[in-house]
Amino acid sequence: MSITRRNFMKACSSLSLAVFIPQYIARPTFGQSVSERLRSAYIGLGPMGMGDASEFNSLSDIMAICDVDTKYGIATGINAKLGRKIDGVWQQPDTYTDYRRILERNDIDVVGISTPDHWHTKISVEAMQSGKHVFCQKPLTLTLEENILIRDAVNKYGKVFQVGTQQRSQKNQFATAALMVRKGLLGDIIRTTCITDGGRQSPELSKAILPESLDWNMWLGQAPMTDYLASPDLKSPWTNRPIPHWSNCHITFRWWFQYSGGKITDWGAHHIDCALWILGRQKPEQLPALYTPSNLTFQTEYENGYPIKQNVFNTPITFRIESKFEDGSEFIVTSHDKDPNGILIEGTKGKIHVNRARIAGKPYEEGGWKEFTEEDYRELWNGKPVEGHKQNFFRCVREGGRPIADARVNILSMHICHLANIACRLNRPVQWDPVNEKIIGDDQAAAFFSRKQRVGFELPKLG
Repeated sequence: MSITRRNFMKACSSLSLAVFIPQYIARPTFGQSVSERLRSAYIGLGPMGMGDASEFNSLSDIMAICDVDTKYGIATGINAKLGRKIDGVWQQPDTYTDYRRILERNDIDVVGISTPDHWHTKISVEAMQSGKHVFCQKPLTLTLEENILIRDAVNKYGKVFQVGTQQRSQKNQFATAALMVRKGLLGDIIRTTCITDGGRQSPELSKAILPESLDWNMWLGQAPMTDYLASPDLKSPWTNRPIPHWSNCHITFRWWFQYSGGKITDWGAHHIDCALWILGRQKPEQLPALYTPSNLTFQTEYENGYPIKQNVFNTPITFRIESKFEDGSEFIVTSHDKDPNGILIEGTKGKIHVNRARIAGKPYEEGGWKEFTEEDYRELWNGKPVEGHKQNFFRCVREGGRPIADARVNILSMHICHLANIACRLNRPVQWDPVNEKIIGDDQAAAFFSRKQRVGFELPKLG
């Protein structure tokens, strides 16, 4: 694929869906005085993190922010926009480049995390070990092993852990779809299809000069040491200046298996999570057992599950992974389908397609959903009021109870994401034992359950 201005604009347009930054109005948290407000910190201040930190600031007293690249945080000026008044004096949050300085502090109740994916688990678990509640962006984990570690840590330390799969908090779309399915408006479910759109391609990247603002060793973390790669020839169509949109670092890290999982974890983390929630399949033993890939295209050839070319994006561009639940209902994750990005749910009484914009389909048009009560929706929010995603998180920190996107349930969608990617990397079916939570019958596939961490950046032990 040649990188033309048209292709660049399409890529940026599609990418913007995944890093959409909502605009929020500052408001007090449940009417508390300043002395009663929770104290928070935010780690990872890229495009998503800056939006999340802004909302944290409206819901809590944000005490500190952190990023390994000083061009985020300080240089963006976001630290000047965040803060709190104490005795009439405006105080900005402290700024760090090492997240451990935040975890050492005992004046912080809540930590938000929007780092690249390969850092999520380590920081999240260490935050819980330091006594802090956690909000972490999706996709939550990098491996199946990390899924189990996250669940065990939440159970052990008893902290509230909300995952940033905010689609669960969209009342008029995904929550309504969940009630339609659970109340039988679609009949028996025959097939569920999660449509994510396709992955990305890049030009061939070359070793580039590291930005002075970036701590590359810390950014890599548990990932293997490698050169910083970029395409300096690509320029913004708006400013004509070189931009790092094609690299193995900021923003495009999601198209490298070393740091993420491509479109399957980028949008799949949203749609698969919501699909399991809609279907009421919230236990490990309810997951499909066999994952069969097809329609695969990559930018590089693969050998034994690893990319041959090291200087181009290596996650799948197109894919279709088919599986079935124990009752025979089909579950499909695909890059492309006749319907657009979203979730298609087909039942014996009709079908609906739901995404962030709307629900479409005859069962919805017939209007039975209008009979749903506020109490019906509260049940989906685990008995809490129907409100925004981060508002739900902060409420659970104050009152107790499970948030709407509890990490212990979110890992089930990440199981499917990782199993789908393993099947794609090997280009063959992968068998999963849902009860014992392990890959069976294929030693090569089973080796992808975990991965070696770089010395000094190992995952924490729970003891």
